[in-house]
Amino acid sequence: MTSRQQHLKQSLTQHLQQQHPFRAVASGQLVRVVGLTLEACGCRAPVGSLCSIETMAGELVAEVVGFDDDILYLMPVDELRGVLPGARVTPLGAKAGLPVGMALLGRVLDGSGEPLDGLGPLTFEKRVSSHTEAINPLSRRAITEPLDVGIRVINAMLTVGVGQRMGLFAGSGVGKSVLLGMMTRGTNADVIIVGLVGERGREVKEFIEEILGDEGRARSVVIAAPADTSPLMRLRACETATRLAEYYRELGYSVLLLMDSLTRYAQAQREIALAVGEPPATKGYPPSVFAKLPRLVERAGNGNASAGEGGITAFYTVLTEGDDLQDPIADAARAILDGHIVLSRTLADSGHYPAIDVEASISRVAPMVVSEQHLEAMRKVKQTYSLYQQNRDLISIGAYAQGSDPRLDNAIRLLPAMNAFMRQSMRQSVNFADSQLMLTQLAAQCK
Repeated sequence: MTSRQQHLKQSLTQHLQQQHPFRAVASGQLVRVVGLTLEACGCRAPVGSLCSIETMAGELVAEVVGFDDDILYLMPVDELRGVLPGARVTPLGAKAGLPVGMALLGRVLDGSGEPLDGLGPLTFEKRVSSHTEAINPLSRRAITEPLDVGIRVINAMLTVGVGQRMGLFAGSGVGKSVLLGMMTRGTNADVIIVGLVGERGREVKEFIEEILGDEGRARSVVIAAPADTSPLMRLRACETATRLAEYYRELGYSVLLLMDSLTRYAQAQREIALAVGEPPATKGYPPSVFAKLPRLVERAGNGNASAGEGGITAFYTVLTEGDDLQDPIADAARAILDGHIVLSRTLADSGHYPAIDVEASISRVAPMVVSEQHLEAMRKVKQTYSLYQQNRDLISIGAYAQGSDPRLDNAIRLLPAMNAFMRQSMRQSVNFADSQLMLTQLAAQCK
């Protein structure tokens, strides 16, 4: 048993067994293992609770994910190895509460809330349940003020409000992680929660050390569950990141939640659901996936106004396989989010960073958080830029005769300025006021 597994076991022993009445139930035995699904009989435990399984490598912790008559379906939290037929299965009780507190800032945790950064044990104020009651939608504070994310084109053209849930849609390798890192350094949010789910291990280390940096990490909590972890751990990482964000919101802080990615969350739930026998529905995704997505996303947003709670502004990255925006998860995410930012591979290939496709992107709450003058400037610049893009092929082959359309002539003349406005280096941060001023100056030249 590794030191990490031993630490997890000790934590479970200290915090679980006194929390649930099922801890006194007799042990059962393992009767079947198929893939990552373990089947046990002879014991009772509720869905979501934990069990200990004796193996040749020590004790394995697994979570109950379903049942059929007297058969329990379990899924291991860590790697499955050393399991024998008839192994003893002992219910442990409910999952340990999640450690929370201001001392968690600057730390890197796994999906269970255990430290990954080698900086020693966590210092926390208390443990809280991983589940919370849904906020009454009529009790939520309205979205009325913009959030500065430090990225000029988002601040100016796709203004985000405090408490908004935005999607970041992109294929692989077009700069999603870099864009998230820029937000952590440039935002004016009080606390930042970063969920890195299903990423390559190299990318996790690179994001923390190179992209996030010391400045961003100082006010952030990073929850990491790389691609080689179990689907249960990947699923739990998203929920842990959201629960931490909820805790800081309850304290009255403005929280920026960056989840990379919502697609990995859906894929982890798909693996679990298919393993316990749930039938696939849409392109291999079972119905439970589309039930869990809105539950996770709706936990973000502004808190209870009467209780003095803060707000969670959330960015969820959505992987578009083959740059297909009609992917089932992308399509479902668009319907439940308050806007979407599309990253273009064409722009990324041409060296345009951040590779935000302004034409395909929209912020649904922008009209509620900016002035009429800002909206008018936004509209002018977007129309001028779109006019050029619509005629780009004609211009590139020389089929357009200058002077035929004064508005298009103006768009051609302003293209370098518009491209410069939409570009920004990785280490540069532009505040909201400067972004708005630059937009106004650019809009004044549009016809």
